Amino acid sequence: MPVSDPVLLVNDQDEPVGVGDKVQVHRDGTLHRAFSVFVFDSEGRLLLQQRHPDKYHSGGLWSNTCCSHPRPGEPVEAAAHRRLQEEMGFDCPVRPLFGFVYKIQLGDALYEHEYDHVLIGHYDGEPVPHPTEVAAWKWVSPAALQADIAAHPEAYTYWFRLVIDRVLAHVAAHPLLNSN
Repeated sequence: MPVSDPVLLVNDQDEPVGVGDKVQVHRDGTLHRAFSVFVFDSEGRLLLQQRHPDKYHSGGLWSNTCCSHPRPGEPVEAAAHRRLQEEMGFDCPVRPLFGFVYKIQLGDALYEHEYDHVLIGHYDGEPVPHPTEVAAWKWVSPAALQADIAAHPEAYTYWFRLVIDRVLAHVAAHPLLNSN
């Protein structure tokens, strides 16, 4: 039977082991490839998006600029460019930072079990997000973001909270690498 919305299944070394349906993979908790893009502007602010409330999981929560799954055979960076356009209405240069594996149960029937590739980008324009993908967006300084996450962690996606300190530490240590 053909897979309607395919994602690449991987092992904990990010080696492909098969293909699965996106929703079924999230029901079963199967490890699959994903990516998370963090876009900063010249002032060092991070572009956040609030996931549309009708998303199949984590709807209404604030998260990084863009995240999704590469299609089977699609390079991670190409998928990041595709989804930046589809979700946020712009594209910009991106580069990989690191990858990590995590697993969390979301509600009663869904799991995130991903090998997540974290990418960073730079953009100084205004996004034009797709209305079925993004409920709201904002540029936020690292200090304000960290204070808000400390005060309201439940307002942010799980994967975002897992990596934001590591991403911000990288940006602080390499400020010239953030600008293009």
